[in-house]
Amino acid sequence: MNNKYANEIKCKLDKVIQENIISNAYIFYGPEYVGKKETALRFIAEIIRTKNSDLDAYPKIKDNNYPDYLKIEPTYISKGNLINQSEIDKEKNQTTKPLIRIEQIRNIKVFLGKKSIQSTKKFILIENADLLNESSSNCLLKTLEEPTNGVFILLTSRLNLLLDTIISRCQTIRFKPSSYQELKQILEQSKHNTTDLLSDSEILENLIFISNGSPGKLVNNLEIWHQIPENIKHDIKYPLKNYESILFLAKHITSQLDLNHQELLLNYMQRDWWKKTKNKRFIEILEGIKNNISSNIQPRISWEVGLLKVKLKDS
Repeated sequence: MNNKYANEIKCKLDKVIQENIISNAYIFYGPEYVGKKETALRFIAEIIRTKNSDLDAYPKIKDNNYPDYLKIEPTYISKGNLINQSEIDKEKNQTTKPLIRIEQIRNIKVFLGKKSIQSTKKFILIENADLLNESSSNCLLKTLEEPTNGVFILLTSRLNLLLDTIISRCQTIRFKPSSYQELKQILEQSKHNTTDLLSDSEILENLIFISNGSPGKLVNNLEIWHQIPENIKHDIKYPLKNYESILFLAKHITSQLDLNHQELLLNYMQRDWWKKTKNKRFIEILEGIKNNISSNIQPRISWEVGLLKVKLKDS
């Protein structure tokens, strides 16, 4: 995150603590990987330090080892058990999107119902809050409406996906994105293997654009881009017009790429195809593929149907 914006947010949160005007709930929103979580952890630690003189709270919270701190993150269901997104084997091809489920939000009520062990308040951090499903969103809303001794911090890069009623009950803190030039400079100074991308201005511009002003997201996108097979990169340069080629491409994408890779590919195609065709309908169809996959519709079918729609529109 831009140092100027980081300092502004830190000063704002420091003032909240100094004046003892801490709200019950906050939303930290902005691009991915711009320091929202780190800022939230330090904010919690500073509240604890001020109220309880615990100088060692930060490392304990960061390690998820503080008794009055609860972290909620999206989960997968595996053999009937909830597995945190951070604990899942990243080498395995995930066929479903993680969600924050109602059982996890109910655990917050249990957590808040127990007496604090060290601090005067309890702290709940909800990562990727935009992945709350409908039932968990409504459950969280009821929890926020009830008087508690807890401080909630919701992290999200997609504020528009949260219920308006949840947003209205939270103080919002915006984390601003970096500019295109700032991201390009970071890329030029990075140690990542970017030589080939720096020489291909078209690919570089697309990857920077879909990073949404986030340096961390850009680095992540670069890593994913290098992992995508060259034959797939070649076949997505333009909308395919041959039925057999479309079916083969859908097969290759879904058999060789996990959902994170597929999401980047779709974002890249939306940007690239718009520049080349100026056809808004193509962008909408690609967005439909993303929505279908997010709704747990079989990815291969989603790609096949979407790419065939593109062919028909291009006929």
